[in-house]
Amino acid sequence: MEKSRVNEVLLRNVQLLSKQSEREMEMMPAGSAPLPSVEEVKRLVGVIKSIIFTDYLYKRQPEEQMRSHYIGVGMEELYDLLWRQIARGLQFCEECREEDVMESAEQMALDFIDQLPEIKRLIYTDVEAMFQNDPAATNYGEVIYCYPVVNTMTHYRIAHVLHGMNVPVIPRIITEQAHSKTGIDIHPGAQIGEYFAIDHGTGVVIGETAIIGSHVTLYQGVTLGAKNFKYDAEGNMLNVPRHPILEDNVTVYSNASILGRIRIGHDSVIGGNIWLTHDVPPYSRILQSKAVDASFQGGLGI
Repeated sequence: MEKSRVNEVLLRNVQLLSKQSEREMEMMPAGSAPLPSVEEVKRLVGVIKSIIFTDYLYKRQPEEQMRSHYIGVGMEELYDLLWRQIARGLQFCEECREEDVMESAEQMALDFIDQLPEIKRLIYTDVEAMFQNDPAATNYGEVIYCYPVVNTMTHYRIAHVLHGMNVPVIPRIITEQAHSKTGIDIHPGAQIGEYFAIDHGTGVVIGETAIIGSHVTLYQGVTLGAKNFKYDAEGNMLNVPRHPILEDNVTVYSNASILGRIRIGHDSVIGGNIWLTHDVPPYSRILQSKAVDASFQGGLGI
């Protein structure tokens, strides 16, 4: 094909695609400042992981002075990445004044870093819970290196803090990066206590307003979702509590769907493949009915 023909097609479509439609303009935040970078957000989460799991992700450093050096280097990089990405996320904040964005982002980055010790503590309780819940785990290193729940909960606990600080967009980027890698979908707005375990994990969904206590274990395919949605007088969807509350020491087995703003009492067990839309008192055991044995003879089928 002639080069001129190729250039003609390319140039025509470049010109068409360079023009922003009204719908496209409506979806874009005001101003011309840079928007969040998915790759840089991924990098900042990686830096946080290296701070939390220093001995696992760097050369092991038994001396506190050497550990402080590596963590200090990571902390400086984290602060620089974090305030810049927060500032970019604040472009989506309609109430924020453009002249205040930089200062707000820097303060938010420092506020987040002040919460890193607690984030680290919570993540190590999740490691402990997973190790204690899975007899296949031979040591803590195996859990940290290999188990998807550790990756997911690290992303979630980082994102949850940023979400609580009202940082737009960035928390969802962080949790969706874990979702795409592990198949575990946790909204950063969900509230999850300490010692949380998800065995296997693929297909788990935890909605925005879910509240989960401590020492809770979920298995693959569990959904903590909404049963329906509420609307205002103008037909706009309301963001109200609509996901379940799981109290302490609850276990939910594979492919159970727990829907709506219901409460699962402490020390309860929800069996696999259960569809649950009502409250459950403490110490409950919710199981499927026994299968009916409908055996047949003579090759007549069922």
